[in-house]
Amino acid sequence: MTTALQKYPRRKAQIKPRHDDACSAHKPTARPWDPIEPARFAEAATATPARLSSSLAALLTGHILQDGEVILLILKPSFWFIILSSLRWAAAVSILLVAAKIYGDALPGKNALYLEAGIFVIAGRVMFAVLQWMSRLYVLTDLRILRLSGIFSPVLFHCPLRKVAGTRVSFTTRERLLRLGSIDIVSSDSQCGWAQWQTIYKPREIHEQIVAAIQRAKQGGNAQAGE
Repeated sequence: MTTALQKYPRRKAQIKPRHDDACSAHKPTARPWDPIEPARFAEAATATPARLSSSLAALLTGHILQDGEVILLILKPSFWFIILSSLRWAAAVSILLVAAKIYGDALPGKNALYLEAGIFVIAGRVMFAVLQWMSRLYVLTDLRILRLSGIFSPVLFHCPLRKVAGTRVSFTTRERLLRLGSIDIVSSDSQCGWAQWQTIYKPREIHEQIVAAIQRAKQGGNAQAGE
């Protein structure tokens, strides 16, 4: 027995490190700061509106615009459109709520029910105004002026620039306080009728662009007629 132990001496156990041990094999290293990264994020942020405008232009080109028609201007109403179009409903409901509060004893039910109903009506009117804002789009091309509206069924107003009888900038009292305005468009063609670009930013500058486009279109039509 002793000879066998002397022949095969006891060996010490050796523990080899595992290569897949994350603590011993791979130590996390801090990533150096790259000054180019903020610029990349800035480029991505500025590229997003460009993609949106390009997709909107593609939609218009595929469904509304004619062949060879060039978009000069695309607008939506101001966000104030949502609030301004809901003010009358909010004022009327508020008056009714005040009256219900004053004459609450003579009315059936609790005042809290009338308050909840009034808030529900105002919220519904605001949501309807949001849908109106989302469905409205104002487009100026080198040939026509357009207005897209309608929530459930789209309504398209389009008039050739050569048939525009006149345009003007109009202001309501609330729009004037907020430095907004609307542009009225009158057509010489009875089929086109009348339309309005309502509650837009910088209405005078936009009106100047519309007038310039109308003049270019009419001058181009007169030149072709002269030839």
